[in-house]
Amino acid sequence: MARKILMLCGDYAEDYETMVPFQTLLAVGHTVHAVAPDKKAGDWVHTAIHDFEGAQTYSEKPGHRFTLNATFDEVRPEAYDALVIPGGRAPEYLRNDPELRKILKSFFDTDKPVAQICHGPLLTAAVDGLTGRRVTAYPALELDMQAAGAAFQDTEAVVDDMLVSSRAWPDHPAWMREFLKVLRTKAPVT
Repeated sequence: MARKILMLCGDYAEDYETMVPFQTLLAVGHTVHAVAPDKKAGDWVHTAIHDFEGAQTYSEKPGHRFTLNATFDEVRPEAYDALVIPGGRAPEYLRNDPELRKILKSFFDTDKPVAQICHGPLLTAAVDGLTGRRVTAYPALELDMQAAGAAFQDTEAVVDDMLVSSRAWPDHPAWMREFLKVLRTKAPVT
């Protein structure tokens, strides 16, 4: 069954963590509405490419302009079946937006599927969505996840009921596979 999915975007979200789930979910037949606060359909956000090049943390390079296909002010959470939260730097400031927090909280209040990756769990922590849950995130966020009341696991993907989390874009195959299971998506296999 095709699902209608909301994706919460913002400037300097991680490029792959925005583009890959967006395209993957479309490829299997779902509808995905990508939105960002203060933006409308046709506007775009900057993305950043994070790479792992042997430094103590990831490097950051300019990504692509990601075009939003829906208007943030028109989002009605009850119209969506699931939510995707890309990582990167966007969650650090998006969590301060009160309307975005209301939207996000409604997904947890109604027990709808949520997929989060990398720094995305900073958003779910802002609405008390991690208390008592098992999650993964970018490993540098382990203490943040514990402070939010979650049990942190450093693994490709963690499923806790309807919440599917992942560390970073190298884990996309495991993250998307688990999210598609939670969505009960039967993807075509050749």
